Amino acid sequence: MNVCKVFVPYGALGTGISDEAFENGMALNPDIISVDAGSTDSGPYYLGNGKCKYAREALKEDTKKMIVAAHQHNIPITIGSCGTCGVDEGVDFMEEICREILEEEGFSAKIAKIYTEQSIDVMKEKLRNGKIKPLGTRVEVSEEILDSCSHIVAAAGVEAFIKALNDGADIVLCGRATDTAVLACMPIIKGCSEAAAWHGAKVCECGPLCSTNPQNGGIFMTVDETGFEVEATASDSICTPYTVSAHLLYENSDPFHLVEPGVVIDTSKAVYIQLENGRVRVEKSSITKSDVYTMKLEGAGPAGYQTITLVGIRDRIIMKNPLGWLENLRAYAQNKLERLGYDSTRYSFSLRPYGYNAVYGGDVPEGYVPNEIGVLLTVTADEQELATQIAKVMNPLLLHFEVEKNRPTPSFAFPFSPAEVVKGKIYEFKLYHVVEMDDPFELLRTTMVEVNGKGGNA
Repeated sequence: MNVCKVFVPYGALGTGISDEAFENGMALNPDIISVDAGSTDSGPYYLGNGKCKYAREALKEDTKKMIVAAHQHNIPITIGSCGTCGVDEGVDFMEEICREILEEEGFSAKIAKIYTEQSIDVMKEKLRNGKIKPLGTRVEVSEEILDSCSHIVAAAGVEAFIKALNDGADIVLCGRATDTAVLACMPIIKGCSEAAAWHGAKVCECGPLCSTNPQNGGIFMTVDETGFEVEATASDSICTPYTVSAHLLYENSDPFHLVEPGVVIDTSKAVYIQLENGRVRVEKSSITKSDVYTMKLEGAGPAGYQTITLVGIRDRIIMKNPLGWLENLRAYAQNKLERLGYDSTRYSFSLRPYGYNAVYGGDVPEGYVPNEIGVLLTVTADEQELATQIAKVMNPLLLHFEVEKNRPTPSFAFPFSPAEVVKGKIYEFKLYHVVEMDDPFELLRTTMVEVNGKGGNA
């Protein structure tokens, strides 16, 4: 029977793992080490400016563990969504880290670099040909929206990973990729069940999140011709049918039909079986090939500039009705800004009471009175100077705005001096669409480089 063992040491590259959990994973003799390195979970900033979310030192530490272990076991590594957002610069950034490690360790390796960043001109041509469609939204795309994007990436499927591994790559560094493609590629190469490979990859792509102790250790996936098994590598963690099946709710609008480039995985009849030693086996997933091959497009671009201010408030009268007080403050501030001649079409501001309902914005339980709140002022404007000036107009109001008529003026507390914190340029997502194509490699570019462990290219 065809079998493939995949070690996923991290839920995301840069988050770390204990030495014990990593050694336990390698002791299971994996065929490959696979990990996702990016996400859109942290918002549009990282795609917008093309920079990495994680500290370089953390990325290097995690990558070094994988490279040293892979060299000792003579197995490959796949890393997807390099540099958080998957732009071309992120792939090159990870290549630089890998080169440093290889040269420091004296190892040689073939590195495949898969670039998935897209040309705006190519995307415009796709749009004119009716090949770009909304994904789960009614928002249509236009050439103007494409022009407003500072970066556009397409999420690669398994095909480019498979080709790179078949071409002898020791390390595969991919730009934006589906989290599952990074893990599913080797089991598919080895002739395992495609449905099990994809389903298992979805369960394991966030590492220990499908275990009872998500804060520690990695995940080990074994795929064969009829299903897959999952086990945690940390000694204080196990997998259960609940933890494994529940992960299908993560980032899926439909946990029973998982859409990937070129395929749809049906998990509605899947059976989850608890095995000994905290392992779970899953069988009876199925797969259907899509009529049209698509890749998800993500694009982000500038959306103005921001300045923020935080103020702490403990006044007992305000605590009885924070939203009423904030609405009075908001209306007074808006009138003052208009009186001073600020153009309201060029800025906006929000006041969010943390400790009351800032996170979810809904009604609070009846009778709830907080001990204190932190009010966050966020000003967004066309220019940075304008955003800061609006915040400065509101500064005295946040410090001394009246609680009630005919009562002494209160004082609140800024935790910082100056109170205004300049955030700089901000970004917003512009694209959440799919692009249709005839060839899975059409929008991808792959190069292979060799590192000889002494700083040279072969």
